[in-house]
Amino acid sequence: MPTPKFAHVVLQTGRPAALRDWYCTVLDGHVVYGDDMLTFITFDEEHHRIALLSPPVPIRPRTPDTAAMHHVAYTFAGLDDLLDRYVLLRDAGVRPAVCIAHGVTTSLYYRDPDGNFVEMQVDNFAEPDQATRYMGGPEYAADSVGPAFDPEEMLAARRGGASVDELTARAWSLKAGLPDPMGVLLGT
Repeated sequence: MPTPKFAHVVLQTGRPAALRDWYCTVLDGHVVYGDDMLTFITFDEEHHRIALLSPPVPIRPRTPDTAAMHHVAYTFAGLDDLLDRYVLLRDAGVRPAVCIAHGVTTSLYYRDPDGNFVEMQVDNFAEPDQATRYMGGPEYAADSVGPAFDPEEMLAARRGGASVDELTARAWSLKAGLPDPMGVLLGT
């Protein structure tokens, strides 16, 4: 049986212009089509990866206790690519809400103008089965979320010659001693 391939995500919003501009900046995307009801954005060969739906009725803002999509994730080929995107966004005034060393991934979570999270990540294992084995191990069982880290410290360490393996290990992030990232992810 064939397996599906991810195509796009649709976000309902009362602020289409703000979301359009934010996603075009964060994903280095562009608008393929837009009208009063729909906006289609892409950043690759697909005709759209993000769609914004703006119904002609008032939209209530999302709250931390609203059932909704929590985040969508985008993977980069390597840590240097992720850090390059971090610098590009930082310089454009877009900062991550929280950065987490999940173990399986090294992730930067950004919050769009409607409060949805966008995870920019790099996989820390070359093969999916290696990541699956890690998730079945004791480090992951002890903390399935992982510690927060400071992206500026990671960037400085990488520029200073620290290896990818060193920076993507949870031990490096634990040195930062930052608060538990779950409060940010849960909006509390």
